[in-house]
Amino acid sequence: QIQLVQSGGGLVQAGGSLRLSCAASGRTVSPYTMGWIRQVLGKEHEFVAAVSWTGATAYYDDSVKGRFIITRDNAEDTVYLQMNSLKPKDTDVYYCAAALRATMDPYTGFGADDFWGQGSQVTVSE
Repeated sequence: QIQLVQSGGGLVQAGGSLRLSCAASGRTVSPYTMGWIRQVLGKEHEFVAAVSWTGATAYYDDSVKGRFIITRDNAEDTVYLQMNSLKPKDTDVYYCAAALRATMDPYTGFGADDFWGQGSQVTVSE
């Protein structure tokens, strides 16, 4: 069993930066595709970013491309999301996820069968 514990997030003004961290315990997540998904209560979840198990390939939603950077440190079993040039529309609860499937589509594949963090509130003010 894998536990994902998130840290970071908070309140920032538009144009500012925040960094989210997601640390795994219980088992290494180095073979897993790791991702960040955001969701506000009552709305569908939205893919934000994902990174391959090697860290060599990153995937981004068009809305965050060029502003957010996803990285991972397999030695530390941690994945990060650096969020720059934040906008009010980025306000949401952000979840990290870990998925172990060989043919997974990182943009749409994270689901109920995967491991999820507890969520981090990100609020961007005008």
